[in-house]
Amino acid sequence: MLPRPAVLVDVDGPLNPYLAKPTRRPAGYTTHRIRPAGFSRPLRVWLDPSHGPWLLSLAAAADADLVWATTWEHEANEFIGPRLGLPELEWIDFGGRGADHRDGHHGKVPAITEWAGTRPIAWLDDEFQPRDAGWAAARPGTLLVPVDPRKGIGIEHLEQVRTFLTRGERRSDHAGRWT
Repeated sequence: MLPRPAVLVDVDGPLNPYLAKPTRRPAGYTTHRIRPAGFSRPLRVWLDPSHGPWLLSLAAAADADLVWATTWEHEANEFIGPRLGLPELEWIDFGGRGADHRDGHHGKVPAITEWAGTRPIAWLDDEFQPRDAGWAAARPGTLLVPVDPRKGIGIEHLEQVRTFLTRGERRSDHAGRWT
C-alpha cells in the first residue's frame, strides 16, 4: 500500500503575507496580534479566513493530510489553525532550526526528508533555496510550490497542488516510490 500524500503548509509567507506593505493589508486578510512563546511583544499576523476551507477542500479532493511545515511548529495549532477554521494538524518538528538555510538548501529540508520518508508531498513555502529544486527532483513524489510572501497563497497554488496529487500519471515504481 502506498503512503498517503501530504500537503505541507508554512505559515509566514503562504498564510501570513508578512512582506506586504504594512500600510496596505491585502484584501480578505484580517489583522491578528499573536504572542507565541519566546516573544516579548505580540506579532502582527495577517490571515485570510477563507484559506482554512480552501485547504480542507484541497486535502479532501487529493485524499491527502494537511501538515504544518512551519517554524511555528505546534503553536500553529494554537494560534493559526483556529483563526482559519482548521482542526488540529500534525506538525513537523524542526527543533527550532527550520529557518536556517545552509548548503543552498532550505533549513527545513532535513526534517521534512526524515518525516516524509517515501510519502508524496506538496510543500507550500516562501523561502525555497537554489538547491531545493534538485532535492525535490531527486525525491519522487515531491512538489515545491513557491509563494510570494507579499501576496500569500492563491487559488492557483492550491490548483497546482491538487493537480499534482490527483493526476493519473502519478504512480509508484516497483520500490514503492512515487514517480
